[in-house]
Amino acid sequence: MEMHQLRYFAAVVDEGSFTAAANRLHVSQSGISTQVAKLERELGQQLLERSGRRVRLTPVGEAVLPLAKSALATLDAIQHTAAEFADAVRGRVRLGMITGCSIPPFLDTVAELGHTHPGIELSLHEDHSDLLQSHVLAGSLDLALIGYAGEVSPGLEATVVIDEPIAAVVPAGHPLDRNTLQLADLDGEKILCLSQGTGIRAAYERSCAQLGLGARVDIDASSPVALLRLAERGAGVAVLSTSSAQGAGLRAVPFVDAATNARLGLVARRDQQSPAVRLLLAKLGTAMCSD
Repeated sequence: MEMHQLRYFAAVVDEGSFTAAANRLHVSQSGISTQVAKLERELGQQLLERSGRRVRLTPVGEAVLPLAKSALATLDAIQHTAAEFADAVRGRVRLGMITGCSIPPFLDTVAELGHTHPGIELSLHEDHSDLLQSHVLAGSLDLALIGYAGEVSPGLEATVVIDEPIAAVVPAGHPLDRNTLQLADLDGEKILCLSQGTGIRAAYERSCAQLGLGARVDIDASSPVALLRLAERGAGVAVLSTSSAQGAGLRAVPFVDAATNARLGLVARRDQQSPAVRLLLAKLGTAMCSD
């Protein structure tokens, strides 16, 4: 069964004859007749009575017709939605991202958009995650990549792209280079973590609070790369996500008692999403979730 067969069948019913349907669809009458007959053979049922000048539906045809029209309407809706995401999509998108963002799928998608959809103009803005959420809610940003723990601000929709536990990132051979850790094991260590307003920092502080521990931070930074380089040099234990360990000799050891994961997500308002915003949201979500 093919969609054009359903379209021909519906057209014949709407127009009352094969000839009128052929004129409307600019297809030969024999072509329409052949395809409708093929549809009937595939279904094993006669859909149309062909006696007289006008065709009439059989009981089976009456049951099939609304289903055929529903399928055609769904196809039209799919095509209309896809058209919104075609190269013709235009507009300005104000995109926020966490400070020091270096995530390859995110940057690749932003770079590719300039080639595939030249009608979309991007404006990029870096900030801490809490402020990015406020900017999206206020309408000064359309979309933002943020780090967070728990839930996003009311009024925002989040597409989670990373959801993982926090971990201690240490050099190989460090006293905390074990299979797992508890947050209390950080006692006596220099703690390196991201700045306030980031998802990892929030997950660390919330987890410590639930255990009655102080969430001490000796050195904070806006970039996880800076913390990794400091951890390599023995400046302390970096509290980051489990996938953060980079570079020779670094290991990420998960905390088994951390109550809250660190999340990375794309947030946008529930209303007023233009086709350009929906396009970028879909592309970023697909690229980052499949990474």
